[in-house]
Amino acid sequence: MPPEIRRAFPWFLIGVCGCAVIWALSFTTLEPADFAFQNGDDVKTLDPARATGEPEHKILQALFEGLLRSVPEGPVDENGLQAVTVVPGMADLPEISEDGRTYTFRIREGMLWSDGTPVTSEDFAWSWQRVLHPETASEYSSQLYYVVGGKEYNTGEIKVGDRVEAELRDRPGSPDPLQPFPRGTVLHGVLKSIEKPERPEIEDESSDLGKSLLADWQESWVYAIDVKPVGDQGIDWDADGELRYFTKQPGGGSFADGTLESVHQVLIDFANFGGVATPDDKTLVVQLNEPTPFFSYLTGFYTLFAVNRACVEKFGAPAWTKSENMVCNGPYELEFRRIRDRIRLRKNPYYWNTDAVALDRIDAYSVKSQTTALNMYLKGQLHWASDVPLSVIEEIQQRDDAKVGVSLAVYFYRLNTNRKPLDDVRVRHALNLAIDKQQIVTEVTRAGQIPAGSIVPPYLTEYQSPEGEGYDPERARQLLADAGFPGGRGMPTLTILYNTSESHRAIAEVIQQQWQNNLNVKASLENMEWGTYLDKVFTVDYTIARGGWNGDYPDPNTFLDMWTTGNSHNSTGWSRPEYDELIARSQAASGEERMELLREAESIFLEDLPVIPLYFYTRTNLFSPDYAGFEPNVMDQHPLHLIRKRERIDE
Repeated sequence: MPPEIRRAFPWFLIGVCGCAVIWALSFTTLEPADFAFQNGDDVKTLDPARATGEPEHKILQALFEGLLRSVPEGPVDENGLQAVTVVPGMADLPEISEDGRTYTFRIREGMLWSDGTPVTSEDFAWSWQRVLHPETASEYSSQLYYVVGGKEYNTGEIKVGDRVEAELRDRPGSPDPLQPFPRGTVLHGVLKSIEKPERPEIEDESSDLGKSLLADWQESWVYAIDVKPVGDQGIDWDADGELRYFTKQPGGGSFADGTLESVHQVLIDFANFGGVATPDDKTLVVQLNEPTPFFSYLTGFYTLFAVNRACVEKFGAPAWTKSENMVCNGPYELEFRRIRDRIRLRKNPYYWNTDAVALDRIDAYSVKSQTTALNMYLKGQLHWASDVPLSVIEEIQQRDDAKVGVSLAVYFYRLNTNRKPLDDVRVRHALNLAIDKQQIVTEVTRAGQIPAGSIVPPYLTEYQSPEGEGYDPERARQLLADAGFPGGRGMPTLTILYNTSESHRAIAEVIQQQWQNNLNVKASLENMEWGTYLDKVFTVDYTIARGGWNGDYPDPNTFLDMWTTGNSHNSTGWSRPEYDELIARSQAASGEERMELLREAESIFLEDLPVIPLYFYTRTNLFSPDYAGFEPNVMDQHPLHLIRKRERIDE
């Protein structure tokens, strides 16, 4: 270790060093990979339709490839950042209609799955429908709501006169009702009527009991469908059909007008009338509800990746994602996955550009500890450390191998607006006003982060967020008193949930102290492993939860549409029709009009404050000088297939 490093980090050389040695000895029989990096928490899933976190993002971008791919490309600007652009992936860049609503993609020649079979347009059509299928429970399904019929299919919205599909309860293979693929017999027809029993009186539909009662009531509906015959040319929609009756209740039963058949779902017929068509094996035509300027970026995001249908249907979920089963189409394939250790990737010989992939094997280590990650990097066990200790961040940023830049990302606290006392907007604002965010970025994170008064980061040139509120403990105390908690009296202890991390804990401890000092409000801290933490957040089973959002594409919409009613990423219980309407109107607008509608929506969001924005991220990465292919960029995207061993030229 060079002497300057020894001076900067003397406290690592005792306890933490031992941790790294134990880690290294755990798998001494493994040959080292060509490149190793810190990937934070264990990934929760390797299914693109089910993934939702940053640890999953890096791996899925290596295992799979979408129609297009977002990559950092071109010269570095005056801020030291490289631009991110979309380039051909499985398909060429799309032809876009004049009205911006129709995208035509053509699969490129020679695109193969890792089992050697061809990638087709139908692979994407089937995979997108799988994302939208309600039983897939994709947290990112809303990314396909821009496609005609996408939202209706995902949410089960149907009305009399719609052309629908009804799936009988005869799925092959696993009897597990949570295994929707392969599907059972799917009938197609026209919905003639829905008979609904009297709606039960439900005091709180957002409660677990309320949700259960509502689901039971909806299961009892009876659907009358004019089922159309299927011939050699497919479904004959013009032919006379057979009127049949269906219910979602298991077992079916009898009905005054005939036999009741049990089905899994009755949904709009997305396969035949949704916005995705496959005229041939190489062509995918996508119809959007409105012009969507960022749609090309979405096709490079993992939710819209194709998965191999034969693989998914043979092994089921999640077994199809095991290394011995997985079929993928990206630059790498899965060699093995060891929980609480690493994922090893190996080069995919069937990838279309495999000759340009420089590294044969890559290890993604599940290292959450910042100190352990730093020590492993300094010992050469990691070549890329992306989460380094806050206590030495300033020293780290001065190193030649540090890669520092702003990021299109925001750190915030979600507030459960269904849970007292956070159902009172005055309490939510009081908590926000009592946080000295400048102290957090100056004394805790210390890496150049910017205190956040809004939810959209200030790095999008065409968008200006409304001004948010700053630190004002006096006003915070007044609002808390107005809400019935003068001097904090009567306020329950608030629990802050965060996923295990030294930095998350440090931030929570400062906020805990600030609320105590400024409001006389007590807070307790609760940390959980990544998967358990996500489950708590998505089921809104928390009081306050740490959150963060990396922009999926360079547009303010990626930070705003997630808070609409029913969006799976909302997870706060908050809903406001005016906000939903503005987001919907923005999707039909363009230019400055669109940006103004988004500003109005963000103003409403900051007025109701279902989350507390804390700061806008910077990224500090340590990247080995022995490698190339890594440049800071505002999207913080660093595709693994672009990393290569740096050539040493003797002078």
